[in-house]
Amino acid sequence: MPTLYVVATPIGNLRDFSPRAVETLKSVSLIAAEDTRVTMKLCQVFDIHTPLTACHQHNEENKGAQIAERMLAEGIDAALTTDAGTPCVSDPGYLLVQSCLRLGIAVQPVPGCCAGVAALSVSGFDAREWAFYGFPPREKKALREKLRSIAAGPKIAILHESPFRVIELTEAIAEALPEAVLSVSCDLTKLHELTLHGSPEEVLARLRENPKAEKGEYCLVLDLHGVPDPGPEAVTSGMSLEARLTEELLAGKALREAQAALAAAGEKKNAIKAAALRLKRLFDGEDDA
Repeated sequence: MPTLYVVATPIGNLRDFSPRAVETLKSVSLIAAEDTRVTMKLCQVFDIHTPLTACHQHNEENKGAQIAERMLAEGIDAALTTDAGTPCVSDPGYLLVQSCLRLGIAVQPVPGCCAGVAALSVSGFDAREWAFYGFPPREKKALREKLRSIAAGPKIAILHESPFRVIELTEAIAEALPEAVLSVSCDLTKLHELTLHGSPEEVLARLRENPKAEKGEYCLVLDLHGVPDPGPEAVTSGMSLEARLTEELLAGKALREAQAALAAAGEKKNAIKAAALRLKRLFDGEDDA
């Protein structure tokens, strides 16, 4: 039976690429790469001559299934890589993995770098329980709601952000979660690696002072132990209207009553009605909006 190897690649320092990862990429018949140009450079450094094919967020829905079917038909092993770090963790790849699993193809990890875990390891925070949220929303209202919902979850949270938006994100954290403690890392494993610790305002000041702040990807680790419990409103604010209607239905309300509850909470009636109609279609018209 063929095997798909999910291979983590360096996030900056090529010496972090494991001998097992190199051996795996040399031994498989095909490498499914997020960007073949990036993976080609890695292959050149490590004398890897395996054929490459592109599998990224814009083509993965179809390409993932095609690769899995080819692996099964030809009886070949393949490897999955992204530009940097571990595939499928805030990166493409999970649809290819799903396709392989559906066809009974074995999937094995070849562990290595993961920027979020690396940032967490130098935060000094209690990391026995944490949540990873990837890149947060860009729109300000959605970002505020996301931060409120994050505050209602595990007390250690990890976010990714681009260098061009990290100051804006830190400003939002300072406004919404001023009691949080931050550990903000960029250029991990690279020559100019930097990690800033402190309150949101302290970290924000350091970022504003840094003329090179708009270089390198950022990982932000939030310690939320000192943040007051935001209450149930924060939890529901990050939920879809359909999910909130369902929550009301599970509490024993009729659909009309559930709609009225959301309207009383300030949601727009037209949006509530549209969500209720979608729920009705989902449940084959069991209730009447």
